[in-house]
Amino acid sequence: GAHGGNEKTMKEKLQDAIRRRPLLGDGAMGTQLMLAGLAQGNCGEAWNLTHPERVLGIQRRYAEAGSDCILTNTFGGSRIMLGRHGRADQVVEINRAAVAIVREAFGGRAGYVIGDIGPFGGLLEPFGDFTEAQVRAAFEEQAQALVEGGVDAILIETQTSLEELTLGIQAAKQAGAACIIGSMAYDVTLDGSTFRTMMGVSPERAAECMQEHGTDIVALNCGTGMDMERARQAVLRYRRVTDLPVMAQPNAGQPKLVEMKVVYDETPQQMVRGVVPLLEAGVRILGACCGSAPDHIRAFRSAMDEFFSARAQHENQAV
Repeated sequence: GAHGGNEKTMKEKLQDAIRRRPLLGDGAMGTQLMLAGLAQGNCGEAWNLTHPERVLGIQRRYAEAGSDCILTNTFGGSRIMLGRHGRADQVVEINRAAVAIVREAFGGRAGYVIGDIGPFGGLLEPFGDFTEAQVRAAFEEQAQALVEGGVDAILIETQTSLEELTLGIQAAKQAGAACIIGSMAYDVTLDGSTFRTMMGVSPERAAECMQEHGTDIVALNCGTGMDMERARQAVLRYRRVTDLPVMAQPNAGQPKLVEMKVVYDETPQQMVRGVVPLLEAGVRILGACCGSAPDHIRAFRSAMDEFFSARAQHENQAV
């Protein structure tokens, strides 16, 4: 919208801001929506229109916990995903509303709104039922709506195949996104020796693919066993093959089934121990994925602030 125009020129691009100092992302959305009353299997993205105050409440808690960057509630916001809930005709409204809600959550503070595009939720031909053209069109439509809504960046996340990742990056580019982030979901192998995506993609290959297609930030989120330490290893592996800044959104430990509910077993106190090692590995945006809540992000914020004030003092003494 026109009112955002002035702020836009003032604020530096996300990829430039993070070269100066690492920023804090947000935590999980899905689990928070369920705590707010979303029934399993229902369309959380529709809440941007039907229950915007609940989405705002969640994102405001992340903003208050200290997040510099917050993802829009649009993970399943493509026409293909929304079509499963009979909402294919609401793509534009749902995605635009999501951007406005995050802006409101920052409450006038200059935070970064990251437009979230998740997987289209199927497999491309020849493995599945969707043509490249269908997926490209769905991603382009969603990316366009997010850019028109005024996002600072577009995140193509939880990707497992290079084909789908590339379609997402190209769609974000086509829409004119100011910053494009590609994020893969890795699974730790059974023997625990390494991690790769469900489709067998290594972090090195993913980073090379992202760089080749013009991504601004390389990222990882989610995946089986992708805790703080594995995220640290992924950051180092990315940095060996690319100079692009790295974003990480690890899970809050491992999922456990407790009274028929999936809960993650890492408390903020446990998870926060991994923050400094990640900063030392060179992460530029640190958020969290499944199982994390505003309390985890609050703990991250104080650990990050402490790390930087200690470093600043040290540098002052050195001079």
